[in-house]
Amino acid sequence: MIKIITIVALIAIGIILLIIGFETDSGKVAVSNLWEHGGLFPNGAFGFLMAFQMVVFAFVGVELVGVAAAETANPKKNIPSAINKIPVRILLFYVGALFVILTINPWDTLSAASSPFVQVFALVGIPIAAGLINFVVLTSAASAGNSGMFSTSRMLYSLSNNKQAPKAYGKLNKNAVPQNGLIFSAVVVSIGALLSYFMPDDAFSIVTTISAICFIWVWSIILISHIIYKKRHPELHKTSVFKAPLTPFINYLVLAFFLFLLVIMGISESTRTSLLLTPIWFILLFVLYKVRKK
Repeated sequence: MIKIITIVALIAIGIILLIIGFETDSGKVAVSNLWEHGGLFPNGAFGFLMAFQMVVFAFVGVELVGVAAAETANPKKNIPSAINKIPVRILLFYVGALFVILTINPWDTLSAASSPFVQVFALVGIPIAAGLINFVVLTSAASAGNSGMFSTSRMLYSLSNNKQAPKAYGKLNKNAVPQNGLIFSAVVVSIGALLSYFMPDDAFSIVTTISAICFIWVWSIILISHIIYKKRHPELHKTSVFKAPLTPFINYLVLAFFLFLLVIMGISESTRTSLLLTPIWFILLFVLYKVRKK
């Protein structure tokens, strides 16, 4: 209840401050930047729909909260706490940051050749803006890469223990870390980074699209597994202290939304090629699964 009251209070104060801002010249400029320059959908409805692909890529990794449960000291307390913080961080670091940028600079004045954050800091009068942003980007990229290697090495370890991957990935070093899986993950990430050298113009689009598609698959499997889990073990679901709301309706709703995203990716020329190439990976996985099963 205290958390709900706090959130409501923050929203109320934010609305009050926003109203105060509207009464100033800067507030008028902010409204102009948000609603003019082509309106709410300057590139049409399709441009809005295509933004979903990039948004999906931006949220890749949120499922790591569950993956990390096995190495959490108190998962019953820490996992719900971490999950509850996700919406707040999305609103603050994604929605909030974009809102501030677009209230200061109209969207059509922003260039893909430079960071919009650098432009905002430059307007504020911070001369080392570019250096600060580069530092933040590099640390964020390193953190994302570290999260990816962490999750992959742990998944390989689990697969090996289930006899679905080579035994080498199931071995731990003296620090109880799946070292072989970690090395393999690092090698694969390094190979993927070579795309930026061989295909500098298309590498980003290919990686983001394939990542989005693969993680739509991962998230879909999580949703389907949850549906099956609730059907087979209703007694366990009933005793859970941290339930997903509106299940299984919300599961089917999200699955339908993921299908909608795949249709959008198939329509767009920039993402269609990656969408058509991604099934090759699933075919390879299916073949390897059949070989391992025999």
